[in-house]
Amino acid sequence: MAMDAIEIEDLIKGAIPDARVTIEDLRGDGDHYAALVVSAAFKGKTRVQQHQMVYNALQDRMGTTLHALALQTSVPEDA
Repeated sequence: MAMDAIEIEDLIKGAIPDARVTIEDLRGDGDHYAALVVSAAFKGKTRVQQHQMVYNALQDRMGTTLHALALQTSVPEDA
């Protein structure tokens, strides 16, 4: 069972409301995505902590309905 990009974006924005999320379906199969998440909530956090925030937002879907996510996170330049 695959996920669509809108569902991924909604989950991330639900947990990180100020996030700017860009998602790309890498294979067109709804299982392999790349995501860029930019949020001021990441300020002062390590890259691992930032990624944990995103994975927590996706709840139990990682490894099940969402097979692979190439994740990039960053803080907005003005934060």
